[in-house]
Amino acid sequence: MEFGYSTKVKELQATLIEFMQQRVLPAEAILEQQLASQPDHWGAPPVMADLKAAAKRQGLWNLFLPMEDSESPTALTNLEYAPLAEISGWSPTIAPEALNCSPPDTGNMELLIRYGTQAQKQEWLEPLLHGEIRSCFAMTEPDVASADANNIRLQIVEDGEEWVLSGRKWWTTAALREDNRIAMVMGVTDPETEIGARHSIVLVPMDTPGVNIVRSTSVLGFSDRHEGGHGEIQFDQVRVPKENLLGPRGRGFAVAQARLGPGRIHHCMRLIGMAERAIALMVERARTRVAFGRALAEEGVVQATIADARITLDAARLTVLRAAWRMDIEGAKAARHDIAAAKVLVPNTVKKIVDDAIQIFGGAGLSQDTPLAMLYSQARFLQIADGPDQVHRRSLARAEIMATPSLHEVRG
Repeated sequence: MEFGYSTKVKELQATLIEFMQQRVLPAEAILEQQLASQPDHWGAPPVMADLKAAAKRQGLWNLFLPMEDSESPTALTNLEYAPLAEISGWSPTIAPEALNCSPPDTGNMELLIRYGTQAQKQEWLEPLLHGEIRSCFAMTEPDVASADANNIRLQIVEDGEEWVLSGRKWWTTAALREDNRIAMVMGVTDPETEIGARHSIVLVPMDTPGVNIVRSTSVLGFSDRHEGGHGEIQFDQVRVPKENLLGPRGRGFAVAQARLGPGRIHHCMRLIGMAERAIALMVERARTRVAFGRALAEEGVVQATIADARITLDAARLTVLRAAWRMDIEGAKAARHDIAAAKVLVPNTVKKIVDDAIQIFGGAGLSQDTPLAMLYSQARFLQIADGPDQVHRRSLARAEIMATPSLHEVRG
């Protein structure tokens, strides 16, 4: 496994670091001010349009697109994208969207590329690739344990030349945005067939009659208005044309998995950057804060905390890079256990690092005066989003039990 950065990646890193330093980080305060001045607005404030235009000019646009799905001569592999996604993680509220690399759009674009018809690509993929609209993915439901996707029960009933959708979804990120135009909705089309072949995904324009947004759920108190919230949506006899089916009928799980695999590792890539920012903040705080007559950085317990943060984060990064490398070499399906391992390890590691940074900051770390509380909420959220830790551990354990020889076999 060779994890060295190519010349192309090094050049993009330098450009992206400069973009982050000169534009994105200074824009964080502006974003908060603009959101505060528009308390009823869901979605990106005006500053985002300027950042997107600048990112396009500097060639920092759609970096997430897998090489096999992109016609660009500068397309990146997963391994090449990893260090760039990490840099964007320094400002998770701004940078990913500014680069058109933010979920749920990234996964939705990949699905349209792989499964969309020509008409679907023209209507939805093209404006998404240009950053002209946003999208959402409605999968999780409030009334069932959605960690087992077989429980998903929103009804998608065939009626002549239309699909009729009835049911409720929640945690539909970006649903409340004014520029959100399309939802990918998973539901049951074939309830009498075997498990694994009952569900399909249908494209539902957000302005379709019967699509009713009930509310947005917060994440540990954060409304995530800049993202467009996390919508709870009631689908009340929603009718869409039959041609809005995305991918094969009854293959909703397989289609969704093509989206979730890369999405999970992208989350992990960005989380590494969030932890790097937390480490930078804790080190600066330790250098400048004096207690009991000397700087915190001179205290052995603080030094141990900083050292442990570096050790564990570098190990987590290597796990992410290995998963990205395997995805490039063997595909996302073959790398699923590497992805699962990263999905468990990285949020837990980053949560601990951010928590330690909060402890070193004291009361300030709990307040809105630092990004630490927001970073903590992101890491904690990702222990549940895209599959809870328990599900990934279950998958890893089963693979290990099947693959590990018994002691008798080892001895021969």
